[in-house]
Amino acid sequence: MKALLEYLACNLVDTPEAVTIKEREGRYTITYELKVAPDETGKVIGRNGRVAKAIRDLMSVSAARQKKRVHIDIE
Repeated sequence: MKALLEYLACNLVDTPEAVTIKEREGRYTITYELKVAPDETGKVIGRNGRVAKAIRDLMSVSAARQKKRVHIDIE
């Protein structure tokens, strides 16, 4: 799932080398901290959070296959 998030984030921003992802795994949940360059945060969040919601929806489907829940924090 981390690879999927990295793929999505790197293709949305102009500087993919600035993308960092930290993963914290609990018993039933996985939390990802996604950091991008400060001037590109808007590209990942999107207008009214639409892009962020789409990313979270895709990650939720992927997590459901593993019987887990996923949270994504965008910084």
